[in-house]
Amino acid sequence: MFSTLKLIVCCFIVCANICRLHAKDCSVLSDDMKFDCQPETDEFATQDRCEQRGCCWQPANSVSENGDGVPYCFYPTDFATYNMSTPEETVFGYTATLKRRTKGYYPNDIMALKLDVYLETETRIHFKIYDPANARYEVPIKTPKVTKKVNVTDYDVKFKMNPFAISVIRKSNNKVLFDTSLSPLIFADQFIQISSSLTSKNIYGLGEHQDKLAHDVTWKRFVFWARDMPPDSGNNLYGSHPFYLNMDNSGNAHGVFLLNSNAMEVMLQPTPAVTFRTIGGILDLYIFLGPKPDAVIQQYTEVIGRSYMPPYWGLGFHLCRWGYGSAENTLNVVKKMRAAGIPQDTQWNDIDYMDQTRDWTLDKTHFNVLPSVPADLHQHKQHYMMIIDPGIASTATNYGPYDDGIKKDVFVKDDQGKPIIGSVWPGKTAFPDFFNPATVKWWENWARNFHDQVEFDGMWIDMNEPSNFIDGSTNGCPNNSTYENPPYTPRVTGGKLWAKTLCMTAKHSIGLHYNLHNLYGYSEMVATHQVLINIRNKRPFIISRSTFPGSGQYGGHWLGDNDSEWSDMYYSITGILSLNFFGIPLVGADICGFNGNSNEELCQRWMQLGAFYPFSRNHNSLYCPSYPVMCKDQDPTAFSTAMQKSTANVLKIRYALLPYLYTLFYHSHINGTTVARPLFFEFPDDPMLAVVDKQFLWGSALMISPVITKGATTVDAMIPAGVWYDLITGQAINQPSTQSVRLDAPLDKINLHVRAGYILPWQYANLTTTETRMNPINLLVALDVKGQAAGDLYWDDGDSLDTVAKGAFSIWQFQAENQQIKSNIIKDGFPSSSQMSLGEIKIFGLKSSPTQVSANGKDVQFSYDTLYKVLTVTNLKLPFNKFNTLVWT
Repeated sequence: MFSTLKLIVCCFIVCANICRLHAKDCSVLSDDMKFDCQPETDEFATQDRCEQRGCCWQPANSVSENGDGVPYCFYPTDFATYNMSTPEETVFGYTATLKRRTKGYYPNDIMALKLDVYLETETRIHFKIYDPANARYEVPIKTPKVTKKVNVTDYDVKFKMNPFAISVIRKSNNKVLFDTSLSPLIFADQFIQISSSLTSKNIYGLGEHQDKLAHDVTWKRFVFWARDMPPDSGNNLYGSHPFYLNMDNSGNAHGVFLLNSNAMEVMLQPTPAVTFRTIGGILDLYIFLGPKPDAVIQQYTEVIGRSYMPPYWGLGFHLCRWGYGSAENTLNVVKKMRAAGIPQDTQWNDIDYMDQTRDWTLDKTHFNVLPSVPADLHQHKQHYMMIIDPGIASTATNYGPYDDGIKKDVFVKDDQGKPIIGSVWPGKTAFPDFFNPATVKWWENWARNFHDQVEFDGMWIDMNEPSNFIDGSTNGCPNNSTYENPPYTPRVTGGKLWAKTLCMTAKHSIGLHYNLHNLYGYSEMVATHQVLINIRNKRPFIISRSTFPGSGQYGGHWLGDNDSEWSDMYYSITGILSLNFFGIPLVGADICGFNGNSNEELCQRWMQLGAFYPFSRNHNSLYCPSYPVMCKDQDPTAFSTAMQKSTANVLKIRYALLPYLYTLFYHSHINGTTVARPLFFEFPDDPMLAVVDKQFLWGSALMISPVITKGATTVDAMIPAGVWYDLITGQAINQPSTQSVRLDAPLDKINLHVRAGYILPWQYANLTTTETRMNPINLLVALDVKGQAAGDLYWDDGDSLDTVAKGAFSIWQFQAENQQIKSNIIKDGFPSSSQMSLGEIKIFGLKSSPTQVSANGKDVQFSYDTLYKVLTVTNLKLPFNKFNTLVWT
């Protein structure tokens, strides 16, 4: 009797569980509201597996052309997840406990979590979800430590307790910026997932990927896992930046940053919504209220660190190729550039200068006289850079960097505690552990030793994802480790985390490569930054391939091994804009393309665009298409005289505008503003500009509209409402509303326009930044319809350390109104400011010729262009460190 009753009770319980499983609520309103419960590969996704997870299965009718498509397996509205305790107020904001009663579908899910909400600033909220019982890996970068909440915020925070959800609302318009209630929180040891709504489909950032500026939200997946991968749409590339900017339809923007360095995916869907998936660490989320787009970036960089102040010479033009073949050929290219009158500040060498591609060595056959190259460059006020890779040759006899590295224990270890060996350019290689302070000292020792032979001025650090020509190591990777084969692997290129990089079980001094992989390039940047300071006692100049949030504090980035194609030229624009979002304004692409042979038209147009990259460098590969066929030279002197003249002219425009560009870098360094920015940053309430990504701005005032189409002699430029002046002629375009305007663009011209209401400082250009800086400062005044304009100038010696912190700089403010221009020095800390002079003032938009012009009360000569309404006053020779006034009547 007892056994029968027990059987009936058991059957009832089993039936109840089955009924409960099949009674899940699958009544979503539309396909757009389906959140993927089975994000594995298509081969894995089956109805049985889906329903075993307690999720709904429904084949979709539509498939995205560019993305994953509507998920067949999606969460029911009553999916079992975490419930939340009553939130408690704390000195920093709120805290609560999150608990779930049933196990999830990934192993080792954490049943009890802690939620801490930090009300950090008026426009920044920060929350963390973590395991309170067991310490988990957290990203080891410095962020603000806020222990006390602010009294006034621009946002409200709301909680849903059963099931748990958190939302952030903008107070000014009651707009929900972040809301996790659409999909359940998942938190297992190696699978963490959180979703949120978006305010609109205008979403930007999420790098590093080759894509349009405004991302398609139609089931688009982005993978974050640093990888040596030539830029190609859909692949994870060199850096990891899990930050997005979302702008609503009224022009208000906000940003979201997940501080997590583990392998990750971000999924966009047309709800619109975003889903973060990561396979380690914690959820450490920041939300920035803006509301203007550039304010979002300022708030973001306040957390990750402001960009550093580059040396002035680093903003000049750079030239490199892989395959000069000798030191003599390297210098011959520089001499040809000088003879052609083309500005150049820095000459670079790729890996062919090394002895068998080993770091800190010289090829004694072809580059024995390499020390003479920087010597010649320095004599001509130019600079020298060379490439360095992290992979250290491990099989060479009497190779000091490796032998010394073994002695000082500086290399990343395998799971057995021995240096992990991969294969890169020199063959078998070991990999420095830059998280180890001993490694930084070792790195400095060998850099200093090489600097004693070849007086380099900066370092180009490549292959630091880290790249590996084999998977994992020469001994493979442990197959029985969940770090090598986690329960879920984001869809990384190559299919496995250790594809063309190190094993996940590799050990750094502070943890496993599984957690630290995306930080490897960042750690090398930090080390190299300090090494250069110690060796040169001047500002470091570093260009790194792999980056992470905060890298902009230490150097810049180039967009990697692009192709000599028109499409890659276009994607370079979205690339430099996105990296500015990520706090790395010193960025550019390989001008004319790296892989494949360029041609004159493509290279001429690309040199025009590249003259306005914040970091401007022409660089190409060794073999095209492959060994043994060598690529053609693509430096400007390799082409026709007309091409050389065109390039010289456009680079001279860049050099003339460097005082303005340098001032933008100062504002980025101090306030976190972008240097290169999309048009919508300045006009966020104009919906026509939200997706414009074939033009861009320097700061607020200079619009660049390049030709990026083969054979084109015009460009259809989107001109925002207002008055815009041609930079060269002063001809005005007066737009009552934003519209596309067809501009003439012959082969030797790039269209550049100055926005009314701004004053740009500039100088006449010479062939180097050093020579150009010796010329007087001039002003370009672009009057608005009220006859007003304003601008500023930052100036220091361009190379000393910590000039801002030490106050060794000067700042001028310029103001135009009431038929006069005032130049006022508001900080006079640059020691040589008394030697500077104001030479020329050019005024755009003056409707009629004045009868008299005076400077500081004395009449001066002037000219007036009646066609374009431009007043020019030259040969002023006014002392620039004094208050100056120009008046016209």
